[in-house]
Amino acid sequence: MQKYIGLMEKSLLLSCLSKEEVHLCLKDGSFHISSYGKNSIIHFSGEVCLKLEIILSGHVSVERIDESGNLMVIAEFFGGEILGGNLLFSKSPYYPMTITAKKPTIIVEIAKERLLRLFSDNPIFLRSYLEFVADHTTILGERIKHYVNKTIRECIMNYLEYERQKQGSNNILLPITKKTWAERIGVSRTSLSRELAKMKKDGLIQYSAKTIELL
Repeated sequence: MQKYIGLMEKSLLLSCLSKEEVHLCLKDGSFHISSYGKNSIIHFSGEVCLKLEIILSGHVSVERIDESGNLMVIAEFFGGEILGGNLLFSKSPYYPMTITAKKPTIIVEIAKERLLRLFSDNPIFLRSYLEFVADHTTILGERIKHYVNKTIRECIMNYLEYERQKQGSNNILLPITKKTWAERIGVSRTSLSRELAKMKKDGLIQYSAKTIELL
C-alpha cells in the first residue's frame, strides 16, 4: 500500500490532500486501487461512469472503431491524469468510447460521494479538479476536430507539421511506429503506407523506416 501512497503524492490533484485524508479514504474504501494489464479494457463504450479515476502510473488510450473497422486513438493519458471527470456529474454519464490500458496501469478510483465531500472541505482540491476537467475537455475537442472530415493526406501533413515545429527540422524522426500513427488518424497501416508512397511520388516527402523529410 505504501508504494501506492507514494504514487498518489506525485499526483498534482491528490497532492492537494493531506496524508491523513488519503489514509482515511483508503481505509474506509472511498479510495480504491485498481490494476490493469497491458491491453486490458478499463471501460467499454456506453458504460456508466460512477467514479472519478486518477491514473497513478501507466498509459491509457481513448479509442473508437469507425464504420470501416479502423481503430482510431482519440486521446492518450498518463500518470497523474484523470478519467471520467467530465462525465461523473453529467445527466448522461456514459463513456462515449472505449478506454484501454496500453501498458500495465494503476488507477485510484474515488467514490462520487467522497469526491463531493472533498470539494466542500478543500477549495484548492476543487479548483485543481475543475482545471483538470477543463483541460481534458479541450484536449478531446481539439483531437476530434483535428481529424474529423479530413483526408488521410491532410491528417498526415498535420502530424508532420506538428513534429517539424516540435523538432525544429524538416528531417523528422518519427517518435511512434507507423502502426500507432495509423491508429491515431483512424486508418489501417496499409492505407497509411499507401498514402506515404503517393506523397513521395508527388515530391512532398522522402522517407525511411524511422524518418520522414518534408521537401
